[in-house]
Amino acid sequence: MLKLTGDTTDAVRLTAVGKRYGRRDNPVVALRDVTTQFGRGTFTAIMGPSGSGTSTLMQCAAGLDHPTSGSVVLEEHELGEMNETELTRLRRDRIGFVFQSFNLLPVLTVRQNVTLPLQLAGRKPAPGLVASVLDQVGLAQRSNHRPAELSGGQQQRVAIARALVNDPAVIFADEPTGALDTRTARDILRLLRYSSQAAGQTIVMVTHDPVAASYADRVLFLADGRLVDELRSPNPDSVANRMTRLGAFADEDPAPRSATNRGGQR
Repeated sequence: MLKLTGDTTDAVRLTAVGKRYGRRDNPVVALRDVTTQFGRGTFTAIMGPSGSGTSTLMQCAAGLDHPTSGSVVLEEHELGEMNETELTRLRRDRIGFVFQSFNLLPVLTVRQNVTLPLQLAGRKPAPGLVASVLDQVGLAQRSNHRPAELSGGQQQRVAIARALVNDPAVIFADEPTGALDTRTARDILRLLRYSSQAAGQTIVMVTHDPVAASYADRVLFLADGRLVDELRSPNPDSVANRMTRLGAFADEDPAPRSATNRGGQR
């Protein structure tokens, strides 16, 4: 029996989440006592200097990694109380993922790539579902194309359609526009915002781009694994100013080097 808990207005809630790697006598600290929540139907960007723990935070929130301390509740499920089979099922059924790399199978068509999660779950798409999702992302006329026949922006749209096909409660996006040109990136961000505003899905996006972050309802800022600031109704200039200040904050952190070694964490 899964443990159900949490505030039903939140899609995801993290309480005092910490994450350490390595040995006890010389740990790499990726997250330090992070408490936050992501309301249903909201769009949140997560930012921070390189090594601040942004990707680790997203991975813990999505059940891809286990916190060393604290708790994560997603869709009222306490992730720490779930076994790997239950976590896999939750991710498959209630979470969508979009990454900087598109992760499309080159031998499959657009339609086949989009329906792959359903096939792996042993489910058939409802009549008209795939066509509706492809139309939503502007690829209705490309359903039989293969990835090599698409532009980078179109491939990312396929990845978003694949994330949407299960009607997930939460979409986690890690640098989704990092490999795209400015115009295409803007289109992808509008799609994510539409998913939040029109479909009521919760979007959690890690980015280093102030313009990308400005599409969100709010921006969370991390430095050295700590949640240090929050900005609502962001614009590119306000985000860039906060990032500049946080870069100085991170450099001046007096914590011992062994406890703040980034170890490749973002």
